[in-house]
Amino acid sequence: MRWTRLSLFYLMSYLGLGGLGLLAAPETALRLLGSTAAYPAVLARFIGAFMLALAVVVIQIVRHRVAVMYPATLMARTVLLVTIVLLYLSSRDPLFLSIGAIVALGMLLTTASLVADRRPTAAAR
Repeated sequence: MRWTRLSLFYLMSYLGLGGLGLLAAPETALRLLGSTAAYPAVLARFIGAFMLALAVVVIQIVRHRVAVMYPATLMARTVLLVTIVLLYLSSRDPLFLSIGAIVALGMLLTTASLVADRRPTAAAR
């Protein structure tokens, strides 16, 4: 599960950096993500704290090599991606396209890594 574990570094990065950005400078972070709507700073900061908490959980999953949880990160991101698409459709705020692209890229990396890690190696054949 080496490749899958490495793919989760991307997840840890965007959760951690995005969470810090939303927590420290919500207006700037939202603007950098392409938001055209106004969101309450207190809500953005809460989302930032939530993202940091999720980053801690993912960091521990990777640190302790809890491979059984790697597919669960895909399931959780699937729920998020569906929600992000629905939010975009209802608001038309480009913020959700940016966030959706970030999440989708991570899902592609993790999916490709899971497939590669589960393929039998030449030595095992």
